Amino acid sequence: MGVFDARVVVLALRISQAILAIIMLGLSAYVANWWSGYWHAMSPSQINFLVFSAVWTILALLYLIVVPWRFSETKVHHKSAILAAECLTMLFWFAGFIALAVFLSDRVCFGHVCAAAKAAAVFGAIEWALFAATTTMASLHVFRSRGAPVHHHGGKADPNVNLQEGV
Repeated sequence: MGVFDARVVVLALRISQAILAIIMLGLSAYVANWWSGYWHAMSPSQINFLVFSAVWTILALLYLIVVPWRFSETKVHHKSAILAAECLTMLFWFAGFIALAVFLSDRVCFGHVCAAAKAAAVFGAIEWALFAATTTMASLHVFRSRGAPVHHHGGKADPNVNLQEGV
């Protein structure tokens, strides 16, 4: 077992993704709440999208962690579904942090809410980078295991990204 065993790396990345999703939910909800209260108008769509992305990430992480762990021998767990969840979540974070950065770039911004919005853009970029890493790992697993012989793992090729040997 090497230092960079795929299971350990994926677990560390998942924990980091979950922590950042919770931080992002708090930051973006704070900015959305402030905006709605101060301006008496709906908060910007860029902030609302980051709230959505954080909630989506929590739900996706539940799937990405629980399904390989508890349902590895069922049809619910398939390597293409894992790759799709990874790709979609990565794209959400990319679109979210870019949209917020562009929104903030042409604004006069000061105070605590501005700092929270800027922090949300930075943490969104970090979350995107973490999902880019796990998406790359999932992609490598899918492409390396295509056409592979069938393992005795529910009668199909092993779809568990977390069980791949050294990426």
